[in-house]
Amino acid sequence: MPSSDLVMMRATDLARAIRDRAVSAREVMQAHLDQIARHNPAVTAIVSLRDPDLLLAEAEAADRDLAENGPRGPLHGLPHAVKDLSATAGIRTTQGSPLFRDTVPEADAIHVARLKQAGAILIGKTNVPEFGLGSHSTNPVFGVTRNAYDPAKAGGGSSGGAGVALALRMVPLADGSDHGGSLRNPAAWNNVLGLRPAAGRVPNSTDEVFLPQLGVVGPMARCTADLGLLLSVQAGYDPRTPTALRQDPAAFAAPQPRALKGLRIGWIGDFGGHLPFEPGVLDLCEAGLTAFSAHGAVVEPVRPAFDPEAIWRAWVVLRQGLTGATLAAHWRDPAKRAVMKPEAVWEVEQGRTLTAFDLHAASVTRTAWYHCVRGLFERFDVLALPAAQVFPFDAGETWPRRINGRDMDTYHRWMEVVVPGTLSGCPVISLPVGLNPAGLPMGLQLIAPNQDEAGLLAIAAAYEAATGFDRTLPPVLRG
Repeated sequence: MPSSDLVMMRATDLARAIRDRAVSAREVMQAHLDQIARHNPAVTAIVSLRDPDLLLAEAEAADRDLAENGPRGPLHGLPHAVKDLSATAGIRTTQGSPLFRDTVPEADAIHVARLKQAGAILIGKTNVPEFGLGSHSTNPVFGVTRNAYDPAKAGGGSSGGAGVALALRMVPLADGSDHGGSLRNPAAWNNVLGLRPAAGRVPNSTDEVFLPQLGVVGPMARCTADLGLLLSVQAGYDPRTPTALRQDPAAFAAPQPRALKGLRIGWIGDFGGHLPFEPGVLDLCEAGLTAFSAHGAVVEPVRPAFDPEAIWRAWVVLRQGLTGATLAAHWRDPAKRAVMKPEAVWEVEQGRTLTAFDLHAASVTRTAWYHCVRGLFERFDVLALPAAQVFPFDAGETWPRRINGRDMDTYHRWMEVVVPGTLSGCPVISLPVGLNPAGLPMGLQLIAPNQDEAGLLAIAAAYEAATGFDRTLPPVLRG
């Protein structure tokens, strides 16, 4: 089979072809290495790529293992690059920071070990912003990740390398993480799917496991079947994460479309004018919603009875407390502080001003917002917002300072639209809604009731069947 055909296959189909021995893992590896060589120099999505000869040898070993023992798991022989915030034994994990430029972990993160157990072959990492801060994957170690649809534009973040690599068919699947939209923004900007799971769905390797976490690990993919496949590998209880959920992850493996007739969607939009948007974003998202209403879904505008600024303030306090504490050990060393990005220094220095009472008050606000969202689910099956407030911006910028005439007062204010989903703790998916006149993609967030990832996957599968978004290709892949 031509390598160009192999990289265009869905991950589910490709994995099946390997298991059926219709194609070898070596052929699949070679095809993706060729695709990386062809496209990665222009976009810097894949970093710390391992030696191709070693990867081909591992793929050949996977073929022998398959012949002798059968498949190791559902990802047997698939090449995979891990987000560069997650520990990978024997492969550099830099976090995009000069402080960790040469760090090679001895052990894998929990979800990385599960990828290996499922049969994936780790080829390297995907690029991120320094320390994962911000939704533009640029750092002093590897440089800028550029958009799959226009390399002059940003690829998003913090799972930016993952989103771009997926869109350009350099990997069949991609893992990511999400605190402030990091699975949703790059998905929206590269016309792929990103799913932020509920807290505890995917066990996470962190130094602290009891405080409420805002960051989660989750899947990215080009189609719903692939998204469910990867989530089924990532999810499942692990005693090292006491809050991990015990539901059988096989429930996500093969999502089936649900009937859209009667689906109730609450369209939050710009939150009553609170959120500024670049012209065209709301229009594209509302056009995407017509794909639901055309199949019998009921889309109704809704303004939650909650102060959106209070949601933002609570998130900022909790983020400063959690992120600042994580980075504080580096900040305390003046030599290390000197090479930390300004946004990282800001998070620590703001976090140092907080009290335990501040954190508790922010968590109380978060709880109240969760109950508000819970009440909305008595009227709606899902809630909808845009996945970003701007289209991909110039790759040379650090972050947008102004949106539609309104100044942004922090480095992440321009991504405020993702915060209601994060702070709710509920699962959120980003669905592609098409391209603007400049050919740049956008996405639509759907928020589901707590722990209902299966419901989101069923909705996404129906939306995919209705729109065929997975058939839209970046310009460089169009024949």
